[in-house]
Amino acid sequence: MRLWHEKLLDQLPRQQLLGQHRETAALRGKGWGKKHATVNYVFNYSPYKLYQYHLLVMGEMIARGYHPDENWLEPSYRGLHCAKYEELAPCPQTSPIYPEHNQTYLNECLENLASKGIIL
Repeated sequence: MRLWHEKLLDQLPRQQLLGQHRETAALRGKGWGKKHATVNYVFNYSPYKLYQYHLLVMGEMIARGYHPDENWLEPSYRGLHCAKYEELAPCPQTSPIYPEHNQTYLNECLENLASKGIIL
C-alpha cells in the first residue's frame, strides 16, 4: 500500500490510478489506524487530510472519464462497512497535502514505478 506523490497522479497509468482509489478508500474505511510501514504517516493527521488526497485521486479519475462512487465525495463517508464520522472538522488544504510528500518521497515513488517498468 502506498500513496503516490500527488504530483504523479495525473501521470499514473490506469492500473495505478484505480489502485490508488481502492487503497485510499480502504484507508478511509476499515484500514484507518492499521499500521502499514509505507503509509503510517497518514495517521499522524486528521482523516480529513486523507479525504483531501482522495479528492485529488478522484478528480483525476473523473478527468479520465471514470465514475467513482459519489459517496466518497462526502468527507465523513468511510465505505459501506464503516460508520460515518460523527464529526470531522475540515482542515486547511496544504501543498503538498502531506509534508512527507517532499522531493525525496517523489524520487522514491518514481523509483518504485520504474521498478515496475513505468517510466514517468
